[in-house]
Amino acid sequence: MPAAVIRVAEDEADLELVRAVRYEVFVVEQNVPRELEYDEYDATSVHLLAAGADGAGLGTGRLIFGEQARKLTGGIEGRVLLGRLAVVAAARGTGLGADLVRAIEAAAAERGGVEVELHAQVQALGFYERLGYVAEGPVYEDAGIPHRTMTRAL
Repeated sequence: MPAAVIRVAEDEADLELVRAVRYEVFVVEQNVPRELEYDEYDATSVHLLAAGADGAGLGTGRLIFGEQARKLTGGIEGRVLLGRLAVVAAARGTGLGADLVRAIEAAAAERGGVEVELHAQVQALGFYERLGYVAEGPVYEDAGIPHRTMTRAL
């Protein structure tokens, strides 16, 4: 598979690709209810999009920062939230997921983030650990899927 270009989703066409990737991965593959997948944070988050040479959406992730991140992380100054990381099945195993995480971290640093928090599906803990994230606290359910909070200093 050719390399994808990762960019901040800038317009409605980009956001449609973001939503399509998330729908395919979370709603179709993982049976996350649609009403849980899309939330009030989508409107104000920074969404990154990985697109193939043909323009198709291959992956995405979002960054919640600023006041919204402070509310969601217990008021921790400088902590941002990485979430909704998704790579379509055809692009898995190519390094695209790691590239998306690094791009989101760069976007976080540009916006004053000093630490990233994410809520990893338990089956993905090893992926995030290889990228330097450390698990904290107990396992909990989110959308019927076991998760664990992880953090990494930027």
